[in-house]
This record gives sequence, structure tokens and C-alpha cells, in this order.
Amino acid sequence: MKVRYLHTMVRVLDLEKTMEFFRLLGLEETRRIDNEKGRFTLVFMAPPGQPECPVELTWNWDGDDGLPSDSRHFGHLAYRVENIYEMCQKLMDAGVTINRPPRDGHMAFVRSPDNISIELLQEGESLAPQEPWASMGNIGHW
Repeated sequence: MKVRYLHTMVRVLDLEKTMEFFRLLGLEETRRIDNEKGRFTLVFMAPPGQPECPVELTWNWDGDDGLPSDSRHFGHLAYRVENIYEMCQKLMDAGVTINRPPRDGHMAFVRSPDNISIELLQEGESLAPQEPWASMGNIGHW
């Protein structure tokens, strides 16, 4: 029996704000479904050249009283990045809190506007520890 990964779905409160966050990570919209009868929009976003690895952002037009709650029960999304320090700096410059800084040059965690935990992993070998990341503490939970 074959199994194929399709996507990970997360509910979002502010579709545009969440899409902008994922664009900061380098993802792009690959598909969109607006369902007037069900009153929801599905936006699929994936890294360039990897349409088989999307995150599905589900936005209910009439709101969602459960958001933003602590989405930790979901776990996290993970993305490999070319340079973890550059990615974290880009996110920080855009106002994103780095919840678990890449002190080890290998791993960091951030949260989306809807409180979705995102793990960032350095491609290849860990980068050498460097400031300001090496001495940054954790902020909140991840």
C-alpha cells in the first residue's frame, strides 16, 4: 500500500497577514480555492520548485472563535533554510519574534501570526555560533 504526503493544513485568522509571513520564509502561493457555499478560502503555499510540499492555509470567512489559540497541539512546520542567521534576521527585521534563536547555528523556532510553531533548520552542516544569536535567550514558548 503506497502513501503519499499531500499537505499540512492550518487554520488562520488573518489570511493576508499569514500569507505575508510565509512569503518571508520564501514560500509562494501555488493554488487557491474560494468556496462560497462553505464560506472559506484555501490557499496552498510551498517553497519554489517544491509544489508537492505545501502548507494549506484555511481561512473561514466568518471568523474562527478558537483562533489565535495555542496551536502547539498541532506540532510544528519545519523548513530547511540556506542560511539560518540570514533568515532569522530577515524575519526579525519584519517584526517576527525569534522564540528559539539559532544559538547552535542549526535550529530556530518562530511563530506565525496565528501562533503556528515553525522550525527552521540549517541546510547541511551547522553554521559556527555567532552573535547576536549565540547569547540570545528564548522568548515565550515554541
